[in-house]
Amino acid sequence: MSWVSRYRPRSFKEVLDQKEAIETLMAWYKNWKPGSKAMLLYGPPGCGKTVIVEALAQEEGLDLIEMNASDFRSAEAIEARIGRSMAQASIFQRPKLFLIDEVDGLAGEEDRGGVGAIIQIIKGSKHPIVLTANDPYNERLRTIRPYCQLVRMRRLGIRDVQRYLERIAELEGLSIDESVLKIIASRSQGDLRSAINDLEVLGRGSRIIRDEDLSSLGFRERQTDIFEALQAIFKTKSLMTAKLSLNEVDKDLEEVFWWIENNIAEEYEDPLEIAKAFDALSKADLFMSRVIFRQNWKLQAYAVDLMTGGVALAKREPYRKFTRYTYPSNIALLGRTKGERSEALKALGKLGSILHCSRRKVRAEFLPYLKIMAKRPDFKERLDAFMEASED
Repeated sequence: MSWVSRYRPRSFKEVLDQKEAIETLMAWYKNWKPGSKAMLLYGPPGCGKTVIVEALAQEEGLDLIEMNASDFRSAEAIEARIGRSMAQASIFQRPKLFLIDEVDGLAGEEDRGGVGAIIQIIKGSKHPIVLTANDPYNERLRTIRPYCQLVRMRRLGIRDVQRYLERIAELEGLSIDESVLKIIASRSQGDLRSAINDLEVLGRGSRIIRDEDLSSLGFRERQTDIFEALQAIFKTKSLMTAKLSLNEVDKDLEEVFWWIENNIAEEYEDPLEIAKAFDALSKADLFMSRVIFRQNWKLQAYAVDLMTGGVALAKREPYRKFTRYTYPSNIALLGRTKGERSEALKALGKLGSILHCSRRKVRAEFLPYLKIMAKRPDFKERLDAFMEASED
């Protein structure tokens, strides 16, 4: 048996640093009835999403039916597996709880029907359903979110992970330097599962583990999620902490910009602080525009400083409250109109090649006239004929 399985938390008391998520999960379960929303637990890998659902089933005496969404590649497969399980009586004559893990694994083109199938199952379910995801704001999950109560789970603290590793090392009879445990915990970046796996790799090889043994571990790079980056920016007064928050974030700079813009007023309450934060952000936007138009990438550093440090220092003191950061509406709109914009760019490129100018010039100088001409009933046919003739 792997150490991850052997030392898996079996009750809420053993789960690390997720008190708020546990309380919300329990309240949801106690109040659930047919027609209620599903629960969507989200957070970084190894923070305990699956574990707290298993602990709920254990403590409430539930028959937990677990499945991984990535195992199903069609609506039919999902309906067959989940539908059959819902219809069957529990072997143990206990209430059922369904767990669909890694629902963001249904992110591919072939899985669009799968999301729809899960929505239908949620709407008609006679049993509570919990979903888990690393990123609930994946555009392909947009349609499923209204049917779920979203609960964020925090990345675990390094000290919490280290204490958990110390307990495992003691139970396994390992003689291990404290510095080794600290390094493993630190490099795990809150992923308890990977930290235990790293400790097991070392512990299986020798009962005595020293600093030099760490060379046998191929430490993996881990990314910071956008929620942690936002928290680092909004909850600090340190310029350096705010700047470093973007070092390993898994979004491009423009997308991070819109996340910050969308959540300033969610975090800050003082109108003056909000104004200062937006002023810093507007200057960051100016530098980002100059990067594009001048192709001077050195200016990007100024944009980063302003959108992180500038926003962080706009407040007098950090707010000691929990803030639910929200997905930027304009990014969602861009996702929904991606196909239309792609077709528009193709059309502009086609016109540009015919008119011997750039797409930007077509948009700025020709498009206004084309919009006026488009009001004529025969415009589309004449334009199509013109473009076909030009290609010939």
